[in-house]
Amino acid sequence: MYSLSDLSTINEQLVPLKELADKELRSIIGLSGMVYTPHIDTYNEIAIKRAVILRDLKSNNVIPVSDIETITAQLDVLFKKAKNRDTVEHKKCKYQRRFAPLKLSKSGKIVRTWAKFWLKLDAKDKVNKEWEIQVKEIWPEYFLIRARDI
Repeated sequence: MYSLSDLSTINEQLVPLKELADKELRSIIGLSGMVYTPHIDTYNEIAIKRAVILRDLKSNNVIPVSDIETITAQLDVLFKKAKNRDTVEHKKCKYQRRFAPLKLSKSGKIVRTWAKFWLKLDAKDKVNKEWEIQVKEIWPEYFLIRARDI
């Protein structure tokens, strides 16, 4: 079981790593093939640890569940059969179902597991950027493609 001090400690670790990861990401834009990215990898590992701590704190009612998690759970129940990029309306807001590759086969050619999440659309049917950022913070493991079990 984690505590709020664990969360604050890991948040302090993320700040400098985020800056290094963003700088590294800008430096590799346009490169192809296998690129060594130690700062991005470290940042992703810490972000996943943070998400695990947050989930534990929320499951023990130390901190409240976010609106995004509540709405996602409702949408999952109401629209079980939604396909990729299907748009639905729920409580006068539009949401789009998205799938992302989560786990690949050993060869890397076949997707074994898909991550499912919902993105909120604004009035012009564009993805709400704030919602998307929060989804990536809540479930960072959905945005890392892996060739092995998670």
